[in-house]
Amino acid sequence: MAAAAQLFEEPFDADEYIERLAWRTPGGGSKGGAEAFDPKRLLEEFENHIEELKQLDERIQRKVEKLEQQCHREAKEFAHKVQDLQRSNQVAFQHFQELDEHISYVATKVCHLGDQLEGVNTPRQRAVEAQRLMTYFNEFLDGDLRSDVFNNPEKIKEAADIIQKLHLIAQELPFDRFADVKAKIASKYHDLERQLIQEFTNAQRRGEIGRMREVAAVLLHFKGYAHCVDVYIKQCQEGAYMCNDIFDDTAVLCQRVNKQVGEVFCSPETVMAKLIQSIFDNKLQAHVKEKLDEARHSDVEQYLKNLYDLYSRTTLLTNKLAEFNLGSDKHTFLSRLIKNIFSIYLENYIEMERQYLQSRSAMILQRYYDSKNHQKRPLGTGSIQELKERIRQHTNLPLGPSIDTHGETFLSQEVVVNLLQETRHAFERCHKLSDPADLPRNAFCIFLLLVDHLCVDHIDYALEIGLSAIPSADAKNANLYFLDVVQQANTIFHLFDKQFNDHLMPLIRTLKCMVGHMKHILATEQRKTDFRPEDENNVMIQYTTACSKVCVYVSSQVERVRRSMDGKNVDTVLAELGVRFHRLIHEHLQQFTYSSMGGMLAICDVAEYRRSAKDFRVPLVLQLFDTLHALCNLLVVAPDNLKQVCCGEQLTNLDRNLLHTFVQLRADYRSSRLGRHFT
Repeated sequence: MAAAAQLFEEPFDADEYIERLAWRTPGGGSKGGAEAFDPKRLLEEFENHIEELKQLDERIQRKVEKLEQQCHREAKEFAHKVQDLQRSNQVAFQHFQELDEHISYVATKVCHLGDQLEGVNTPRQRAVEAQRLMTYFNEFLDGDLRSDVFNNPEKIKEAADIIQKLHLIAQELPFDRFADVKAKIASKYHDLERQLIQEFTNAQRRGEIGRMREVAAVLLHFKGYAHCVDVYIKQCQEGAYMCNDIFDDTAVLCQRVNKQVGEVFCSPETVMAKLIQSIFDNKLQAHVKEKLDEARHSDVEQYLKNLYDLYSRTTLLTNKLAEFNLGSDKHTFLSRLIKNIFSIYLENYIEMERQYLQSRSAMILQRYYDSKNHQKRPLGTGSIQELKERIRQHTNLPLGPSIDTHGETFLSQEVVVNLLQETRHAFERCHKLSDPADLPRNAFCIFLLLVDHLCVDHIDYALEIGLSAIPSADAKNANLYFLDVVQQANTIFHLFDKQFNDHLMPLIRTLKCMVGHMKHILATEQRKTDFRPEDENNVMIQYTTACSKVCVYVSSQVERVRRSMDGKNVDTVLAELGVRFHRLIHEHLQQFTYSSMGGMLAICDVAEYRRSAKDFRVPLVLQLFDTLHALCNLLVVAPDNLKQVCCGEQLTNLDRNLLHTFVQLRADYRSSRLGRHFT
């Protein structure tokens, strides 16, 4: 069988198996090999081999049966073990439940006991604290500060806490009996305050932010905290203005301090606002005064240029500073700083502009006529009308004494360009420096000066001279220079018309009047109590009176624009009006503080404004009001949901400072620590 077993090598092939068995049998090969082929012997070998295979099969079968029986037996044993384990696990689980209930019971008892202990310990701690303060108070009473806390410089923080509490206690004591001890406590109070401020100053010079934060936190409860902030602001500015550009230096300084101030002070927005106010009230105001006062009476042209440049750069600087957290009303704060610096220069700006433009234009004209050796003749009024009348009459009557102009038209494009250039600069300054309410009137005043000098003193005068130079009908040498005058006058008037459309019209168009009237309605009709009602549960209106009146006015003006214009002009004007309408409402809403019901009313107002915005039929305007509506949801959303709302589709791309500004408008911003939820 050992030989037969070798025939079962893998992989098994029945034909090959028979062939190999026959080959191993003597006389069984197909060719006979060394012996002749013997079929009987091969048959006998096959029969014997088959018998051996049967025996092998029986043995294997018995072994398989034995293994199956063993497997069944072990399976039963394993099942019994699993059942025993399940019963043990159930018992253990029951024990665990009992233990858990017991632990919960004990924990409840411990919590109750902790509450009782706290109830006992809190008065005890207060008594201990009172006793400790009385001990220190006795030292002041005796005049001998023996405690290590008052003599060890390393314990200045602990000493500051003690002296601050003693100082509050001393305030309540009668002066006649405790005047001496009150003076000693006050002296120590101010001494420690001075030491802390000095320590803060030294830490700032060393750049130790952590130490600055610790000292500032201690000083927060002292009266000298404001002085600490002043010292910080003063040292921040040391060495900050090394370049020649005060505006760039200020922007860099504020950017640097803004990163640091949040790590040092608990109210960084207040410190930043105080820093900016210090810079404006001292550095910028002195710089502006130096630049303007010197040229104010000596060189009016340079004064106006400096005023325009300084005001423009200051406005640009405040736009950069508005990116910082300066509190909820930062735009009003920055506008007030600008007004404090420039108000004395802006109140009489238009008078100086008018006087300068008057003298400058007259000088340009006079310089031109002097170059032509021409003495201007006094002429009567209404000359253009007289010209039209003469042309209309078609007569051959003489037009008066003829003037020989020697071919000179007395019109100069160089003069015109200079006049228009001066006027353009005046319009630019007017746009930047005029109060919005005075802008149309001031721009019109400048325009009238241009009309006087360009149209009347130059063009009209040239036409008068040209008209006088027309020869009589019987003249032999008729040189019609008047036609050259008309041609040049026509060209010049086109330049005048272009400046009228490019520079004057944008300053006096009626959109400013519309927005101004909306602003007036909001200022007179909107009340602070609209968004903080006394009775939160008794608000019956759907939207405020101010909102209703503004929406009625806006609808009427939109309809008026559509009746007055056509084509793309309608879309252009309504787009501009819509953007200004949105900006007005956006800035208006930031002036109030909102309770929960007030926030809901603000949302209703914005929804009504958005309904009016649909009348514009301008996608941009509607999108702006959709975003504003989403911003107003921050006034009422639960604190825990702030992050989720800020990540919504309409708010996720907005500046975080803008989102924070709206969150700060909530009446519960401080009490609910919404800043923590927001960040």
